[in-house]
Amino acid sequence: MPHYTRMGEVPDKRHVQFRRPDGELYTEEVIGAEGFSGISSIAYHIHPPTLVEKVDDPVDYGITYADDEALKHRHIEGFNLEPGGDWLSGRTYIMGNPDVQLALCRPTDAMEGYFYRNAAADELIYVHEGTGTLETPLGNVDFTDGDYVHVPRTLAHRWSFEDEVQPRLLVIESNSGVQFPSKYMNEFGQLLERSPFHERDVRPPTQLNVVDEEGPFELRIKKHGKIHSYWMRYHPFDVVGWDGYMYPYAISIHDFEPITGRIHQPPPVHQMFEARNFVVCSFVPRLFDYHPKSIPAPYNHSNIDSDEVLFYAEGDFMSRKGISRASFSLHPGGIPHGPHPGSTEASIGKEGTEELAVMVDTFRPLKLTQAALDLEDTGYMDSWKPELHTGGDGQARTEAPAQP
Repeated sequence: MPHYTRMGEVPDKRHVQFRRPDGELYTEEVIGAEGFSGISSIAYHIHPPTLVEKVDDPVDYGITYADDEALKHRHIEGFNLEPGGDWLSGRTYIMGNPDVQLALCRPTDAMEGYFYRNAAADELIYVHEGTGTLETPLGNVDFTDGDYVHVPRTLAHRWSFEDEVQPRLLVIESNSGVQFPSKYMNEFGQLLERSPFHERDVRPPTQLNVVDEEGPFELRIKKHGKIHSYWMRYHPFDVVGWDGYMYPYAISIHDFEPITGRIHQPPPVHQMFEARNFVVCSFVPRLFDYHPKSIPAPYNHSNIDSDEVLFYAEGDFMSRKGISRASFSLHPGGIPHGPHPGSTEASIGKEGTEELAVMVDTFRPLKLTQAALDLEDTGYMDSWKPELHTGGDGQARTEAPAQP
Protein backbone atom coordinates (compact mmCIF):
# COMPACT_ATOMS: atom_id res chain seq x y z
CA MET A 1 0.00 0.00 0.00
CA PRO A 2 1.14 3.64 -0.26
CA HIS A 3 3.25 4.80 2.66
CA TYR A 4 2.44 7.55 5.16
CA THR A 5 2.41 11.02 3.60
CA ARG A 6 1.75 14.49 5.00
CA MET A 7 1.16 17.76 3.15
CA GLY A 8 0.26 21.30 4.19
CA GLU A 9 -0.85 22.32 7.66
CA VAL A 10 -2.16 19.76 10.17
CA PRO A 11 -2.51 19.95 13.97
CA ASP A 12 -0.23 18.03 16.32
CA LYS A 13 -2.97 15.54 17.24
CA ARG A 14 -5.97 14.08 15.46
CA HIS A 15 -9.48 15.28 16.28
CA VAL A 16 -8.41 18.36 18.23
CA GLN A 17 -9.08 22.06 17.72
CA PHE A 18 -7.40 23.46 14.60
CA ARG A 19 -8.33 27.05 13.82
CA ARG A 20 -8.24 29.28 10.78
CA PRO A 21 -6.49 32.68 10.98
CA ASP A 22 -9.91 34.26 11.63
CA GLY A 23 -10.41 32.07 14.68
CA GLU A 24 -12.99 29.72 13.17
CA LEU A 25 -12.35 25.98 13.24
CA TYR A 26 -11.11 24.16 10.17
CA THR A 27 -13.39 21.24 9.28
CA GLU A 28 -11.78 17.84 9.77
CA GLU A 29 -12.70 15.02 7.38
CA VAL A 30 -11.61 11.41 7.76
CA ILE A 31 -11.41 9.72 4.35
CA GLY A 32 -11.21 6.00 5.03
CA ALA A 33 -12.05 2.51 3.88
CA GLU A 34 -13.63 -0.52 5.52
CA GLY A 35 -15.49 1.33 8.25
CA PHE A 36 -12.51 2.83 10.09
CA SER A 37 -10.55 -0.43 9.80
CA GLY A 38 -8.81 0.15 6.47
CA ILE A 39 -6.36 2.78 5.30
CA SER A 40 -7.38 6.42 5.71
CA SER A 41 -6.30 10.04 5.55
CA ILE A 42 -7.45 13.08 7.51
CA ALA A 43 -8.04 16.31 5.58
CA TYR A 44 -8.66 19.80 6.95
CA HIS A 45 -11.08 21.98 4.98
CA ILE A 46 -11.54 25.72 5.20
CA HIS A 47 -15.29 25.15 4.84
CA PRO A 48 -17.49 22.15 5.70
CA PRO A 49 -17.53 19.72 2.72
CA THR A 50 -21.17 18.98 3.55
CA LEU A 51 -22.54 22.32 2.28
CA VAL A 52 -24.62 21.45 -0.79
CA GLU A 53 -26.78 24.07 -2.54
CA LYS A 54 -28.80 21.60 -4.62
CA VAL A 55 -28.78 18.09 -6.10
CA ASP A 56 -29.92 17.53 -9.68
CA ASP A 57 -31.92 14.53 -10.80
CA PRO A 58 -29.62 11.56 -11.43
CA VAL A 59 -28.60 10.65 -14.98
CA ASP A 60 -28.15 7.05 -16.10
CA TYR A 61 -24.51 6.03 -16.47
CA GLY A 62 -24.74 2.28 -16.14
CA ILE A 63 -23.00 -0.34 -18.25
CA THR A 64 -25.11 -2.45 -20.57
CA TYR A 65 -23.54 -5.72 -21.64
CA ALA A 66 -24.31 -7.26 -25.01
CA ASP A 67 -26.31 -10.46 -25.14
CA ASP A 68 -23.26 -12.47 -26.21
CA GLU A 69 -21.88 -15.11 -23.88
CA ALA A 70 -20.19 -17.33 -26.43
CA LEU A 71 -17.25 -19.25 -24.96
CA LYS A 72 -14.45 -18.26 -27.28
CA HIS A 73 -11.27 -16.24 -27.41
CA ARG A 74 -11.76 -12.61 -28.40
CA HIS A 75 -9.60 -9.89 -29.95
CA ILE A 76 -10.87 -6.32 -29.52
CA GLU A 77 -9.10 -3.82 -31.79
CA GLY A 78 -9.09 -0.92 -29.37
CA PHE A 79 -6.78 1.20 -31.48
CA ASN A 80 -9.72 1.85 -33.80
CA LEU A 81 -11.78 3.54 -31.09
CA GLU A 82 -12.82 7.00 -32.21
CA PRO A 83 -11.80 9.88 -29.91
CA GLY A 84 -14.35 12.17 -28.33
CA GLY A 85 -15.84 13.57 -25.15
CA ASP A 86 -14.03 14.42 -21.95
CA TRP A 87 -12.63 12.35 -19.09
CA LEU A 88 -16.11 11.15 -18.11
CA SER A 89 -18.29 11.33 -21.21
CA GLY A 90 -15.53 9.95 -23.43
CA ARG A 91 -15.28 6.58 -21.68
CA THR A 92 -16.16 3.58 -23.80
CA TYR A 93 -16.72 0.51 -21.66
CA ILE A 94 -15.34 -2.66 -23.23
CA MET A 95 -15.97 -5.41 -20.69
CA GLY A 96 -16.70 -6.02 -17.04
CA ASN A 97 -18.25 -8.04 -14.25
CA PRO A 98 -19.48 -7.26 -10.70
CA ASP A 99 -15.88 -6.67 -9.53
CA VAL A 100 -14.23 -4.65 -12.28
CA GLN A 101 -15.03 -2.70 -15.44
CA LEU A 102 -12.55 -1.90 -18.23
CA ALA A 103 -12.95 1.14 -20.45
CA LEU A 104 -10.98 3.01 -23.06
CA CYS A 105 -10.95 6.79 -23.14
CA ARG A 106 -9.61 9.12 -25.85
CA PRO A 107 -10.82 12.51 -24.60
CA THR A 108 -10.83 15.49 -26.92
CA ASP A 109 -12.52 17.96 -24.55
CA ALA A 110 -11.35 19.48 -21.29
CA MET A 111 -13.16 18.85 -18.01
CA GLU A 112 -14.74 22.26 -17.85
CA GLY A 113 -17.25 23.42 -15.29
CA TYR A 114 -17.33 20.37 -13.04
CA PHE A 115 -15.37 17.98 -10.84
CA TYR A 116 -15.79 14.20 -10.68
CA ARG A 117 -15.98 11.65 -7.89
CA ASN A 118 -16.41 7.92 -8.33
CA ALA A 119 -18.16 6.94 -5.11
CA ALA A 120 -18.46 3.27 -6.10
CA ALA A 121 -15.02 2.32 -7.40
CA ASP A 122 -11.32 2.95 -7.14
CA GLU A 123 -9.98 3.98 -10.52
CA LEU A 124 -6.64 2.72 -11.82
CA ILE A 125 -5.77 4.44 -15.07
CA TYR A 126 -3.01 3.23 -17.36
CA VAL A 127 -1.79 6.20 -19.41
CA HIS A 128 -1.05 4.63 -22.76
CA GLU A 129 -0.38 8.01 -24.32
CA GLY A 130 -0.68 11.45 -22.83
CA THR A 131 0.80 13.91 -20.38
CA GLY A 132 -0.89 16.09 -17.83
CA THR A 133 -1.95 16.56 -14.22
CA LEU A 134 -4.49 14.95 -11.94
CA GLU A 135 -5.88 17.70 -9.70
CA THR A 136 -7.37 16.71 -6.32
CA PRO A 137 -8.09 18.26 -2.89
CA LEU A 138 -5.03 16.37 -1.60
CA GLY A 139 -2.71 17.85 -4.24
CA ASN A 140 -1.65 17.39 -7.83
CA VAL A 141 -0.18 14.28 -9.42
CA ASP A 142 1.68 14.71 -12.71
CA PHE A 143 1.56 11.82 -15.18
CA THR A 144 2.98 10.79 -18.53
CA ASP A 145 3.11 7.79 -20.90
CA GLY A 146 3.37 4.49 -19.06
CA ASP A 147 2.07 5.71 -15.71
CA TYR A 148 -0.55 4.02 -13.63
CA VAL A 149 -2.58 6.68 -11.82
CA HIS A 150 -4.58 5.46 -8.82
CA VAL A 151 -7.56 7.56 -7.70
CA PRO A 152 -9.20 6.24 -4.50
CA ARG A 153 -12.98 6.16 -4.55
CA THR A 154 -14.86 9.16 -3.10
CA LEU A 155 -12.01 11.56 -3.96
CA ALA A 156 -13.09 14.59 -6.02
CA HIS A 157 -10.75 15.24 -8.91
CA ARG A 158 -10.21 16.77 -12.32
CA TRP A 159 -7.94 15.63 -15.18
CA SER A 160 -5.95 18.18 -17.17
CA PHE A 161 -4.15 17.04 -20.32
CA GLU A 162 -1.45 18.82 -22.27
CA ASP A 163 -2.31 19.57 -25.88
CA GLU A 164 0.68 17.98 -27.60
CA VAL A 165 -0.64 14.38 -27.64
CA GLN A 166 -4.14 12.97 -28.05
CA PRO A 167 -4.56 10.92 -24.84
CA ARG A 168 -5.14 7.18 -24.92
CA LEU A 169 -6.18 5.78 -21.55
CA LEU A 170 -7.11 2.38 -20.15
CA VAL A 171 -9.52 2.84 -17.24
CA ILE A 172 -9.81 0.04 -14.68
CA GLU A 173 -12.72 0.64 -12.30
CA SER A 174 -12.50 -1.58 -9.21
CA ASN A 175 -15.49 -2.04 -6.93
CA SER A 176 -13.03 -2.71 -4.12
CA GLY A 177 -9.82 -1.05 -3.00
CA VAL A 178 -6.80 -1.37 -5.29
CA GLN A 179 -3.56 -2.12 -3.47
CA PHE A 180 -0.12 -3.58 -3.94
CA PRO A 181 0.08 -7.38 -3.63
CA SER A 182 0.37 -8.61 -0.05
CA LYS A 183 2.95 -11.18 -1.18
CA TYR A 184 5.39 -8.30 -1.76
CA MET A 185 4.99 -6.83 1.74
CA ASN A 186 6.18 -7.75 5.21
CA GLU A 187 3.93 -7.80 8.29
CA PHE A 188 4.47 -4.06 8.75
CA GLY A 189 3.29 -3.18 5.24
CA GLN A 190 6.74 -2.35 3.86
CA LEU A 191 7.59 -3.61 0.40
CA LEU A 192 10.12 -6.44 0.57
CA GLU A 193 13.53 -6.56 -1.04
CA ARG A 194 12.22 -9.13 -3.50
CA SER A 195 9.37 -6.85 -4.60
CA PRO A 196 9.69 -5.78 -8.27
CA PHE A 197 9.04 -2.15 -7.26
CA HIS A 198 9.67 0.01 -4.21
CA GLU A 199 8.11 2.81 -2.20
CA ARG A 200 10.54 5.18 -3.93
CA ASP A 201 8.70 4.51 -7.18
CA VAL A 202 5.36 5.71 -5.79
CA ARG A 203 4.72 9.38 -6.61
CA PRO A 204 2.25 11.00 -4.18
CA PRO A 205 0.84 14.48 -4.78
CA THR A 206 3.60 17.07 -5.01
CA GLN A 207 1.69 20.34 -4.91
CA LEU A 208 -1.21 21.32 -2.67
CA ASN A 209 -3.30 24.04 -4.32
CA VAL A 210 -5.66 25.51 -1.73
CA VAL A 211 -8.69 27.20 -3.31
CA ASP A 212 -10.95 29.29 -1.04
CA GLU A 213 -13.79 30.26 -3.34
CA GLU A 214 -17.56 30.36 -3.04
CA GLY A 215 -19.46 28.78 -5.90
CA PRO A 216 -21.60 26.93 -6.42
CA PHE A 217 -19.35 24.27 -8.01
CA GLU A 218 -20.70 21.18 -9.72
CA LEU A 219 -19.41 17.84 -8.43
CA ARG A 220 -20.57 14.86 -10.49
CA ILE A 221 -20.70 11.74 -8.36
CA LYS A 222 -20.97 8.27 -9.86
CA LYS A 223 -22.83 5.64 -7.86
CA HIS A 224 -25.57 3.04 -8.42
CA GLY A 225 -25.05 3.27 -12.19
CA LYS A 226 -25.97 6.94 -12.25
CA ILE A 227 -24.33 10.36 -12.21
CA HIS A 228 -25.56 12.56 -9.36
CA SER A 229 -24.76 16.26 -9.80
CA TYR A 230 -24.12 17.97 -6.46
CA TRP A 231 -23.73 21.73 -6.44
CA MET A 232 -21.28 22.52 -3.64
CA ARG A 233 -21.30 25.91 -1.94
CA TYR A 234 -17.50 26.02 -1.80
CA HIS A 235 -14.68 24.84 -4.03
CA PRO A 236 -13.85 21.15 -3.31
CA PHE A 237 -10.11 21.92 -3.24
CA ASP A 238 -10.20 23.94 -0.01
CA VAL A 239 -7.96 21.53 1.94
CA VAL A 240 -5.13 23.29 3.79
CA GLY A 241 -3.43 20.09 4.92
CA TRP A 242 -3.80 16.34 5.26
CA ASP A 243 -1.93 13.22 6.29
CA GLY A 244 -2.37 9.47 6.08
CA TYR A 245 -2.25 6.54 3.70
CA MET A 246 -5.27 7.23 1.45
CA TYR A 247 -4.33 9.50 -1.45
CA PRO A 248 -3.90 9.56 -5.22
CA TYR A 249 -0.56 8.56 -6.66
CA ALA A 250 1.23 7.56 -9.85
CA ILE A 251 3.71 4.77 -10.47
CA SER A 252 5.26 3.99 -13.83
CA ILE A 253 5.14 0.64 -15.59
CA HIS A 254 8.79 1.41 -16.43
CA ASP A 255 9.64 1.20 -12.71
CA PHE A 256 8.51 -2.43 -12.56
CA GLU A 257 11.66 -4.58 -12.43
CA PRO A 258 10.85 -7.94 -14.03
CA ILE A 259 11.45 -11.25 -12.29
CA THR A 260 13.14 -13.73 -14.64
CA GLY A 261 14.45 -17.29 -14.36
CA ARG A 262 16.13 -20.16 -16.15
CA ILE A 263 12.79 -21.41 -17.45
CA HIS A 264 9.57 -19.62 -18.35
CA GLN A 265 8.04 -17.73 -15.42
CA PRO A 266 4.23 -17.79 -14.95
CA PRO A 267 2.12 -14.60 -15.05
CA PRO A 268 1.99 -14.09 -11.23
CA VAL A 269 5.61 -12.88 -11.31
CA HIS A 270 4.33 -9.88 -13.30
CA GLN A 271 1.69 -8.90 -10.72
CA MET A 272 1.62 -5.21 -9.73
CA PHE A 273 -1.81 -4.63 -8.11
CA GLU A 274 -4.57 -6.64 -6.52
CA ALA A 275 -8.20 -6.10 -5.61
CA ARG A 276 -11.17 -8.29 -4.75
CA ASN A 277 -11.47 -11.06 -7.35
CA PHE A 278 -8.93 -9.68 -9.83
CA VAL A 279 -5.26 -8.78 -10.22
CA VAL A 280 -3.34 -6.44 -12.54
CA CYS A 281 0.02 -7.44 -14.01
CA SER A 282 2.66 -5.48 -15.93
CA PHE A 283 4.60 -7.07 -18.77
CA VAL A 284 7.76 -5.05 -19.39
CA PRO A 285 11.02 -5.34 -21.36
CA ARG A 286 13.01 -8.23 -19.91
CA LEU A 287 15.56 -10.93 -20.61
CA PHE A 288 14.15 -14.27 -21.61
CA ASP A 289 14.86 -17.55 -19.84
CA TYR A 290 18.46 -18.73 -19.81
CA HIS A 291 18.25 -22.51 -19.42
CA PRO A 292 20.12 -23.99 -22.43
CA LYS A 293 16.90 -25.67 -23.58
CA SER A 294 14.46 -22.97 -22.50
CA ILE A 295 11.41 -22.02 -24.55
CA PRO A 296 10.68 -18.31 -24.09
CA ALA A 297 7.15 -18.49 -25.49
CA PRO A 298 4.50 -19.22 -22.86
CA TYR A 299 3.15 -22.73 -22.71
CA ASN A 300 -0.45 -23.60 -23.52
CA HIS A 301 -2.60 -23.32 -20.43
CA SER A 302 -6.21 -23.61 -19.35
CA ASN A 303 -7.66 -20.94 -17.09
CA ILE A 304 -9.87 -22.90 -14.74
CA ASP A 305 -10.72 -20.08 -12.37
CA SER A 306 -10.09 -16.88 -14.32
CA ASP A 307 -10.64 -14.86 -17.46
CA GLU A 308 -7.40 -13.39 -18.79
CA VAL A 309 -7.32 -9.98 -20.47
CA LEU A 310 -4.21 -8.50 -22.06
CA PHE A 311 -4.07 -4.87 -23.14
CA TYR A 312 -1.19 -4.56 -25.61
CA ALA A 313 0.58 -1.23 -25.25
CA GLU A 314 3.90 -1.37 -27.06
CA GLY A 315 6.34 -3.77 -28.70
CA ASP A 316 6.31 -7.10 -30.50
CA PHE A 317 4.47 -9.88 -28.67
CA MET A 318 6.30 -13.02 -29.72
CA SER A 319 3.51 -15.40 -28.69
CA ARG A 320 0.70 -13.53 -30.43
CA LYS A 321 0.36 -12.61 -34.11
CA GLY A 322 -1.86 -10.04 -35.75
CA ILE A 323 -2.16 -7.95 -32.58
CA SER A 324 -1.68 -4.17 -32.65
CA ARG A 325 -1.28 -1.42 -30.08
CA ALA A 326 -4.29 -0.79 -27.83
CA SER A 327 -5.78 -4.19 -28.62
CA PHE A 328 -7.38 -6.42 -26.02
CA SER A 329 -7.24 -10.19 -26.05
CA LEU A 330 -9.74 -12.00 -23.85
CA HIS A 331 -9.03 -15.66 -23.10
CA PRO A 332 -11.89 -16.94 -20.93
CA GLY A 333 -11.73 -19.67 -18.35
CA GLY A 334 -12.78 -23.10 -19.51
CA ILE A 335 -10.81 -23.42 -22.74
CA PRO A 336 -7.02 -23.55 -23.27
CA HIS A 337 -4.99 -20.90 -25.03
CA GLY A 338 -1.36 -20.40 -25.85
CA PRO A 339 1.09 -19.28 -28.53
CA HIS A 340 0.01 -18.97 -32.11
CA PRO A 341 1.35 -21.64 -34.49
CA GLY A 342 5.05 -21.16 -35.18
CA SER A 343 5.56 -18.82 -32.24
CA THR A 344 6.99 -21.44 -29.89
CA GLU A 345 9.69 -22.60 -32.28
CA ALA A 346 10.42 -19.03 -33.37
CA SER A 347 10.98 -17.93 -29.78
CA ILE A 348 13.81 -20.38 -29.13
CA GLY A 349 17.13 -18.57 -29.01
CA LYS A 350 15.59 -15.13 -28.52
CA GLU A 351 17.33 -13.22 -25.73
CA GLY A 352 14.70 -10.74 -24.68
CA THR A 353 11.58 -8.75 -25.43
CA GLU A 354 10.68 -5.07 -25.53
CA GLU A 355 6.94 -5.55 -25.01
CA LEU A 356 4.70 -3.49 -22.73
CA ALA A 357 1.30 -4.83 -21.73
CA VAL A 358 -1.24 -4.62 -18.93
CA MET A 359 -2.91 -7.87 -17.91
CA VAL A 360 -6.13 -8.09 -15.89
CA ASP A 361 -6.97 -11.55 -14.56
CA THR A 362 -10.48 -11.81 -13.13
CA PHE A 363 -11.91 -14.62 -11.03
CA ARG A 364 -15.43 -14.11 -12.26
CA PRO A 365 -16.42 -14.22 -15.95
CA LEU A 366 -16.28 -11.05 -18.00
CA LYS A 367 -18.98 -9.83 -20.36
CA LEU A 368 -18.47 -7.65 -23.42
CA THR A 369 -20.33 -4.49 -24.34
CA GLN A 370 -21.70 -3.72 -27.79
CA ALA A 371 -18.84 -1.26 -28.24
CA ALA A 372 -16.42 -4.16 -27.80
CA LEU A 373 -18.28 -6.30 -30.33
CA ASP A 374 -18.17 -3.40 -32.79
CA LEU A 375 -14.36 -3.39 -32.48
CA GLU A 376 -13.94 -7.16 -32.53
CA ASP A 377 -11.73 -9.14 -34.91
CA THR A 378 -14.27 -11.92 -35.44
CA GLY A 379 -11.71 -14.29 -36.94
CA TYR A 380 -9.50 -14.40 -33.86
CA MET A 381 -10.76 -17.80 -32.68
CA ASP A 382 -9.46 -19.28 -35.96
CA SER A 383 -6.00 -17.77 -35.53
CA TRP A 384 -4.62 -20.96 -33.93
CA LYS A 385 -5.22 -22.94 -37.15
CA PRO A 386 -1.75 -23.71 -38.54
CA GLU A 387 -2.88 -23.43 -42.17
CA LEU A 388 -3.55 -19.73 -41.62
CA HIS A 389 0.06 -19.16 -40.61
CA THR A 390 1.79 -20.74 -43.63
CA GLY A 391 2.09 -19.66 -47.19
CA GLY A 392 1.53 -21.79 -50.24
CA ASP A 393 5.12 -23.01 -50.00
CA GLY A 394 4.51 -24.32 -46.49
CA GLN A 395 6.79 -21.73 -44.91
CA ALA A 396 5.66 -20.02 -41.74
CA ARG A 397 4.35 -16.46 -41.99
CA THR A 398 5.55 -13.82 -39.56
CA GLU A 399 1.97 -12.64 -39.01
CA ALA A 400 -1.42 -14.24 -39.30
CA PRO A 401 -3.33 -13.14 -42.42
CA ALA A 402 -6.26 -10.82 -42.03
CA GLN A 403 -9.42 -12.63 -41.04
CA PRO A 404 -12.68 -12.28 -42.95
